[in-house]
Amino acid sequence: MYRRFRPTSIWREMDRLQREMNRVFEDFYPNRTRSAPGFPAMNVWADEQSVLITAELPGIDNDDIDLNVLEDTLTISGERGTDDLPEGAVYHRQERGSGNFSRSLKLPYTVDTQKVRASFKDGILEVNLPRSEVDRPKKIAVKVG
Repeated sequence: MYRRFRPTSIWREMDRLQREMNRVFEDFYPNRTRSAPGFPAMNVWADEQSVLITAELPGIDNDDIDLNVLEDTLTISGERGTDDLPEGAVYHRQERGSGNFSRSLKLPYTVDTQKVRASFKDGILEVNLPRSEVDRPKKIAVKVG
């Protein structure tokens, strides 16, 4: 019984080399391919009447939060302060960022900026954005005859 010799496909060898290079880079820089989540983390609910948004803003003072609504875009921005470290201490691990932040979200429709309500409690910002009357669907009666 003899075996047939098949040369390795160049494409198979290129795939193997790519996997090996990815493994090497992952060992030295594990987060290079992961994208950071947006800050603040948000949940958004919408119905025909309004949009409700909750955003996590732990450790941020109410006065450091800015909300802006322009047509169908909400922007949450502000500043997150740095932690006060004891004298001589250095970070062992730092996952919580600091500094200015801004996050914009396109809403499913235009909102009535005069009726927007926002509250902030226990690090959770809640924003209620009612739909503009001009943008709401209108029911049209169909006459017979």
